[in-house]
Amino acid sequence: MAEFDDTVTAYLSTWNATDAAERQALLEQHWAPEVTYTDPLAQVSGHEGVSGAIEAVHNQFPGFVFTLVSGPDAHHRQARFQWGLGPRDADPVVVGFDVLATDGQGRIQTVLGFLDQVPA
Repeated sequence: MAEFDDTVTAYLSTWNATDAAERQALLEQHWAPEVTYTDPLAQVSGHEGVSGAIEAVHNQFPGFVFTLVSGPDAHHRQARFQWGLGPRDADPVVVGFDVLATDGQGRIQTVLGFLDQVPA
């Protein structure tokens, strides 16, 4: 579904935004205010919670970027895709798999994240 290509692009752009104001603008445009995000390391809700989780990743992995590894595969307002996190133009150090669902306006409402590969 082509609209999910745009949604996943916006999702990764949000995770790549190191500037708090830019990240907030992306959250307001593409993420529902009541969004919930859950992965093995974080369980947060709302724009502020998601922004804090993203900030923590940037602090742990400075200069790393998120890239799309595979997907998205989508149906019924939900999509799954694999992403990588690593230095720009290099193989990812971390690989994960996310499932997201959108609300009736196409905004990201729920994210369930899984970590497939993490540094030792």
